[in-house]
Amino acid sequence: MNHRTITAGLLASAALLGGCDRLQAAWTAFGSPAGAGASAASDVEAPARAEVPAATSLTPGTPGDPVAPATDNDAQMAASVVEVHDLAEVVGVSGKIYGDAGGDPAMNGLHTWLALYRSPADGWWVFPIGDVLSVRILGQSRGRIDLELRESVMDEATSEIGDRTRRIVVLVQPGATEEHPPVVRIAPAT
Repeated sequence: MNHRTITAGLLASAALLGGCDRLQAAWTAFGSPAGAGASAASDVEAPARAEVPAATSLTPGTPGDPVAPATDNDAQMAASVVEVHDLAEVVGVSGKIYGDAGGDPAMNGLHTWLALYRSPADGWWVFPIGDVLSVRILGQSRGRIDLELRESVMDEATSEIGDRTRRIVVLVQPGATEEHPPVVRIAPAT
């Protein structure tokens, strides 16, 4: 199989499993001939295609060591992460906004989280932001993250699915002690 066939198969599998609009847009952009641009129905612009250098064929020196697939649940959960945005030190610790794919493929397939690092022994404080189509960081400062969320909405009368963009402010205050989680509040932006 050639590189294009393998890539098409991976994108098709990801679109079926992930259910995100971004994956569908990637599939559409992949299938479009170079220079054709995005379809009129899509608001996602196809990325410029980079020149791929000629492949160098290596020769294995041994038959190779077999590698078994990971069977633990953590590996499965980590594989579902499709988006990560590093944050500046919001409350004196490292943080990130990340999303994992899942949920209803027709609506809001990006489960979005705020994670603030505790320590190597304790891991992260993790707070749910919500289920959306996409998230964009508009700005951040100490104790505050401004986000733009694109999400699906369903008209209850017609059952038609549309989308909207809304903005929120995530406010973060340190916990009472290092053992207490930070206080996180989400407010609509005005």
